[in-house]
Amino acid sequence: MDNMTEFRYDTQLLIDGNHLDEDAIDEYFTSHFQGDCLLVVGDESVIKIHFHTNEPWKVLEYCASLGEIYDIVVEDMDRQARGLKG
Repeated sequence: MDNMTEFRYDTQLLIDGNHLDEDAIDEYFTSHFQGDCLLVVGDESVIKIHFHTNEPWKVLEYCASLGEIYDIVVEDMDRQARGLKG
């Protein structure tokens, strides 16, 4: 199998919380997780996360520590690249 993507899982979710800080969350991702295509946008009550990683469960665990997580999508980009359902 030819692995076309270094980071396999496209991980997206929303965090509903209080006093959320985009910059602090971005910094935490950058220093604690391996991945790419990081997007952290929102305000102090709702943040959208988009991140490509090989360890989506770590992302979910961290984000759940910040507030309630929902609209969670974890897609396997390697499977998608092979024409399979992700």
